[in-house]
Amino acid sequence: MPHQQLLHLVIGGELEDVTGVEFRDLAKIDLVGAYPSYEEAHRAWRERAQATVDNAHMRYFIIHAHRLLDPLADGAAASTLAG
Repeated sequence: MPHQQLLHLVIGGELEDVTGVEFRDLAKIDLVGAYPSYEEAHRAWRERAQATVDNAHMRYFIIHAHRLLDPLADGAAASTLAG
């Protein structure tokens, strides 16, 4: 059985406030890339996050795009925001 592709996006940018998730400037969002698995996205996220560790306002996120495209495929819709 072939490996199922589960699309994940990795994005980042400077936040307005380190306690929130509002970006300072949407025009400067860093779209790191799209990845076929969480493991690959996590590697890219870790690399970018470690490279920007000196900037307290810089944050990177993994977006589970496969859950946005088909929210019921993973099970209950309530799990769509879970890590």
